[in-house]
Amino acid sequence: MGLEEYLSEDLIATDLKGNDKRAVIEELLDLLVTSQKVRHRETCFHDLLERERYLSTGLENGLAVPHAKTAATEEMVVSFGLSRPGLDFRSSDGKPTHFVFLVLSPLDPSGPHLKILAQISRIFRDRGVGAKLLETKNSAEILKVIHEYK
Repeated sequence: MGLEEYLSEDLIATDLKGNDKRAVIEELLDLLVTSQKVRHRETCFHDLLERERYLSTGLENGLAVPHAKTAATEEMVVSFGLSRPGLDFRSSDGKPTHFVFLVLSPLDPSGPHLKILAQISRIFRDRGVGAKLLETKNSAEILKVIHEYK
């Protein structure tokens, strides 16, 4: 299964309110909780923060992918948020983060989890995707851009 099968309009924040890593993770996690994609919000939040303590998931080209394997979900789930002004996610290139995918998956197996992380990374190798995402006006347009680059 590809990213397009996990991401839907109700799992997209078109204008993230949070201005730091912790707030954004909570905001994207709340989308998954509201859509009943995860149970035990606090367990998921704890697992995500533990993963961030190990190594920041702020990458380059404005991308961050906080992710964790957790007992609090039975299937892989994904949410996405767009921060037009950008935020500090301790990215590897030191630049602001605009695009945040939150990925949670069950403890076993690792294959689908790694496949989605690789797909997200591959999409953002093309620097044009970021410019297009920043021009979007709603979650339907965001999905269209993401699906264009799959």
